[in-house]
Amino acid sequence: MTNTQRPHRRRLVVLLAVTLAVVAALVGVGLYGLVLAPSPDAGGPRADPATPVATPTLPNPSSSPGVLPAIRSTTDAEAFARDAAEALITWDTTAFELSEYAQVIVDAGDPSGVETAALASDVRSYFPTADAWAQLRTYGTRQWVTIDDIYVPASWDDALDQAAEGDLLPGTIAYTISGTRHRSGTVGTEEQETARPIAFTLFIACAPSFDECHLLRLSEVDNPLR
Repeated sequence: MTNTQRPHRRRLVVLLAVTLAVVAALVGVGLYGLVLAPSPDAGGPRADPATPVATPTLPNPSSSPGVLPAIRSTTDAEAFARDAAEALITWDTTAFELSEYAQVIVDAGDPSGVETAALASDVRSYFPTADAWAQLRTYGTRQWVTIDDIYVPASWDDALDQAAEGDLLPGTIAYTISGTRHRSGTVGTEEQETARPIAFTLFIACAPSFDECHLLRLSEVDNPLR
């Protein structure tokens, strides 16, 4: 990496922050927090009156080698966005540790390390806290996502138009994911499931900046670019 590339990547953080701030001002800000753990009076996750969906096959700690698979390497930005979104939302409290799921996302980030700290902070906002994770584990809680739509938001075109030369890495693109976040767990002997809409945006850089796609930043949960 040349010295001239580093300032460009630092400016990317500023531009994305400004873009998100502008969009937030237009649509109304507010981080829609995840339901991290069952409330004291509920005793566990509550079932929603929704049509049951198939639960994906997740690693079993007794049979897996103890290593989560990395996000698939590809030069296809949309395919990368889909895989990264599924890796970000899908976890099983009985299979791997919270930090291992988060590390998979960070490992798919900017290989220069310029965006690593910021991306790690973004990722933390998507996962339960350590205490909530421990509580969710008592119910064998699993989470996954059904992706309904993946698209380049119209506001990203505005950001590109407003960006000065050198502000964005060549090959940078944003993809907004919308779908349904599912959770299941066992309360006593009863399997229960919840489902709710979820939306977020991934900021990705591919060729010619990198030989394969990498994740730069994430929007707030349920505050995506539109």
